[in-house]
Amino acid sequence: MTLHIPLESTYADLPERFYTRLEPSTVAEPRLMLLNETLAGELGLDAEALASDDGVALLAGNTVPEGARPLAQVYAGHQFGGFNPQLGDGRALLLGEIVDRAGQRRDIQLKGSGPTPYSRMGDGRAWVGPVIREYIVSEAMAALGIPTTRALAAVSTGQNVMRETVLPGAVLTRVASSHIRVGTFQFFAARQDIEALRALADHARARHYPEAEGALGLLNGVVRAQARLVADWMGVGFVHGVMNTDNTSISGETIDFGPCAFLDTYVPNKVFSSIDQHSRYAYNKQPEILAWNLAQLATCLLPLIEEEGGSLEDAQAAMDAYPPAFQSEWARVFRRKLGLLGEEEADVDLAGRLLTLMAKGGSDMTLTFRALGEGDAADHVSDRDAYGAWETEWRERLARHGGAEGAEGRLLAANPALIPRNHRIEEAIQAAVAGDTAPARRLAAALGRPFDPPSGTRDLRRPPQEGEVVTTTFCGT
Repeated sequence: MTLHIPLESTYADLPERFYTRLEPSTVAEPRLMLLNETLAGELGLDAEALASDDGVALLAGNTVPEGARPLAQVYAGHQFGGFNPQLGDGRALLLGEIVDRAGQRRDIQLKGSGPTPYSRMGDGRAWVGPVIREYIVSEAMAALGIPTTRALAAVSTGQNVMRETVLPGAVLTRVASSHIRVGTFQFFAARQDIEALRALADHARARHYPEAEGALGLLNGVVRAQARLVADWMGVGFVHGVMNTDNTSISGETIDFGPCAFLDTYVPNKVFSSIDQHSRYAYNKQPEILAWNLAQLATCLLPLIEEEGGSLEDAQAAMDAYPPAFQSEWARVFRRKLGLLGEEEADVDLAGRLLTLMAKGGSDMTLTFRALGEGDAADHVSDRDAYGAWETEWRERLARHGGAEGAEGRLLAANPALIPRNHRIEEAIQAAVAGDTAPARRLAAALGRPFDPPSGTRDLRRPPQEGEVVTTTFCGT
């Protein structure tokens, strides 16, 4: 079966200092582990052709689609607060862009495709674990309605990679609105390359915020998109784990899942990442870290803002708009999780007091909110008296603005029964390492319906038992 991918490459039309052109490194024995047939359809691609030998060869990097101009993007970034003036795609290649059935331009990238000039002594490869993790979690995020990069396919390479031990290699095919990061702007700002900054800003604005005017409009657009994104994360207990500026997307999508995890027990200051030694990226610090990252973007864009007739005060006003924007988005998320209609000032306090009860009692975040719609939330909170008082107030608030009618349906539609439980992801990874991808396929399929899970998947809702709790997650490099 003939596989045709109608690739374009507007990023490759930018000046050559934005990237390095090179071909992916071939692998020994590619084998398809996971294929996202639904996403393939959205992209206008033939899933059957992708699953063929020719398709798998392409997904592994052994062949390159006609018309592709593969490249590794260069960028910089603050990593745990320390600035690195040159990072870049150390194990990924952008094959090009495709215009999907909805008319949206989307990148097609191979992750784990071999060394690049930005590999920094690394092998440029990925192993099965982080590929399975990103596939499962990114697709779960999409099903939860949270902006995210997507996973088209996961392919094993038939070659081992060395990390702490010898592990099987894999390649992920990632789909994104773009791979432009805050760190991309930082790379050129650090070099005072105003011409490149201008070209990058124009490209990013045209691609993501075509209604925005100038660099200031671009900054305002990114502030709003990222405020909404991180509020969405908070609503599902998502901990990104490595919110460096090179992992903060201009498009407002979740990107680079590395050591990410989801809260089981609601612990506001929870950290999972093995490399986050000072809890910089704890769950409850994500909103303030985002503000810090956006400030770095504003600093990069300031020369362009001033060139266009704006000022430092205009850039500061864009940053000053972030805290209320985030608070508004957080209130939106948790009003929906509580089934509330209308807006009242006390709603934030109402949601906050439930979260406090959950934190004190060691409640499971997902199950407690889901139980609001299933009618047994008291069973998930240790202080029943305090919960009873809160529930009375909540139901009174629910009844206002006509909210009592249809509340159960709204609650079940807002609060997932299924999230990517950390222990289930680890089970899927261990099975895949042993050559069995059935658990990963089952988990990914179930997570595609988080609010209305398929029958026979109730075990996937269960929190970890003693001995199953995942306390630490790791990057794949």
